[in-house]
Amino acid sequence: MKTMKIVPLFLALALLTGLLAGGALGEAITDMMGREIRLDAPATRIVALAPADCEILFALGAGETLVGRGAYCDYPAEVFAVPSVQTGMDTNVEQIVALEPQVVIMATMAQTKEQAAALEAAGIQVVVSNAYDIAGLYEAIGLIGAVTGKTEEAADLARSMKASFAEMAAKAAGGGDRTVYFEVSPLEWGLWTAGSGTFMDELATLLGLTNAFADVQGWGEISQEQVIERDPDYIVTIAMYFGDGPTPAEEILSREGWRDLKAIRNGTVLNADPNPISRPGPRLLDALLELYQFVFE
Repeated sequence: MKTMKIVPLFLALALLTGLLAGGALGEAITDMMGREIRLDAPATRIVALAPADCEILFALGAGETLVGRGAYCDYPAEVFAVPSVQTGMDTNVEQIVALEPQVVIMATMAQTKEQAAALEAAGIQVVVSNAYDIAGLYEAIGLIGAVTGKTEEAADLARSMKASFAEMAAKAAGGGDRTVYFEVSPLEWGLWTAGSGTFMDELATLLGLTNAFADVQGWGEISQEQVIERDPDYIVTIAMYFGDGPTPAEEILSREGWRDLKAIRNGTVLNADPNPISRPGPRLLDALLELYQFVFE
């Protein structure tokens, strides 16, 4: 009789542990492409191909689940202890399979359906994280929290980020008549900017600024003439600097034909840290703080 009582209690405790760890065992998880993934337990062996997803894993306290990372995953520093794998068009499925992950987290922007199918054919669950805006970032955090059994941590992180975004927006002095031009590709490679529907546009809006190219949807190629005509109050470049020649901000400040622009005359040109401001990860808060300090301090 004692055994009959002990066994159900053990099973009940095991089930409760599973629920607290991130959902009932075998519960379906829907990824950001609407695909259903079913895990018997929180994943303990994960390969994350996108830098933002690596950052989310560590922010949730699930960095130890990483057995492989995409070649461009470079934050936090602990990620460098994890073996790197090729990504994008150079993705090597065999290389990933050799790491024996239970789950591969990928983004459709960098990976293909064929690569996902090959991984699934090898018995690996593929989870698509596809954030294009801040709301999507919260969804990605929740998704990765569900995969790793860190649902409470994911909810806490999302709540904290929302509160911090709101606090910083409240601190901003406004200035909707002031415009900012985001340069995501320098002149020598052809000018590209971040329009509406991008993280940079959302960050500008949070601070009461107007994106000078809000009429561009997503990432778009523009001309020098358009920048000069729109005469932005601020210029933010995310060009990389490798310590050779003028910095990206210095190059912009010295461009021929740009000297009468308000941003050039006032010296309001920022070379922003490119990764936090362009990745759908927790460091978007760092990017917002950098932009706030540039404009208001």
